[in-house]
Amino acid sequence: MKILITGGLGAVGAPLTRELRGRGHEVWVCDLPHAEGPNYMRCDVADYRQVKRVFDCVDFEVVYHLAAEFGRWNGEDFYEKVWESNAIGTKNILQMQEERKFRMVFTSSSEVYGDWPEVMVEDVLEKHPIRQMNDYAISKWVNEMQILNSAERFGSQTVRVRLFNTYGPGEYYSEYRSVVCQFVYRALHDLPYTVYLDHHRTSSYIDDTVRTLANISERFKPGEVYNIAGNEYHDIKVLSDMILAHLGKDERLVKYVPFEAHNTRDKKADVFRAVRDLDHKSAVPLSVGITRTIEWQKEVYKRG
Repeated sequence: MKILITGGLGAVGAPLTRELRGRGHEVWVCDLPHAEGPNYMRCDVADYRQVKRVFDCVDFEVVYHLAAEFGRWNGEDFYEKVWESNAIGTKNILQMQEERKFRMVFTSSSEVYGDWPEVMVEDVLEKHPIRQMNDYAISKWVNEMQILNSAERFGSQTVRVRLFNTYGPGEYYSEYRSVVCQFVYRALHDLPYTVYLDHHRTSSYIDDTVRTLANISERFKPGEVYNIAGNEYHDIKVLSDMILAHLGKDERLVKYVPFEAHNTRDKKADVFRAVRDLDHKSAVPLSVGITRTIEWQKEVYKRG
């Protein structure tokens, strides 16, 4: 199968590329940096000319659309890039899909559930008015609306997936990355960080997320939407405690705050659909995933 992964050099895209190639697929990658590697094309998805150039080169059967600006604070500090990449970029990919009729897998986010206080089941957004709580979250919900409109108007076939706090090796540090990435990096480098006590998450280790994403290419159900998450519901302090314990460090650089404004308090995922249709499994518990992430960062950043 000829598959394109937009954002294929990223924290999810790179291991997904390896997984799909390992299954025998012909996988192409496009992303922003100039880079080497087989079947790689530089492309900014927000630039229609560059997108068209990619699709003029190969007749893809499946496109995994991962390319996006990520993170709520990134969405505030660089909001123009979030809207260019996420909204215009997705529209460009959809125009290619409407013309060329490939199947698409779109990576949305648990952020679309906004202020929903109960278990996050996929059809919640169809039944209840939801307030997304930041520009990044809003952009991802806009993307889902773009996809649904395209399916209704042009018969486009897309599966949407909502990722819940994916973490693990391969995620390089910035102040806008995932909470696990930030805590590990800052603890390793003896830098201060903040833990919000009254927030809960359902984290997903990268290998588990990628395996399920890859399964979609073989079990594609047009129009379906899936939560992809782990099975350990935890508070944020648990992550910090695990990291500090593994590194043998104390809490002196940790600031504890009750909650973070404009951020979802609790993300408790229902993954029944992904288990039923995609054979989703949470094979790597937090205790193992955190350890692997720490060891990877120690090697990458030459610490410890």
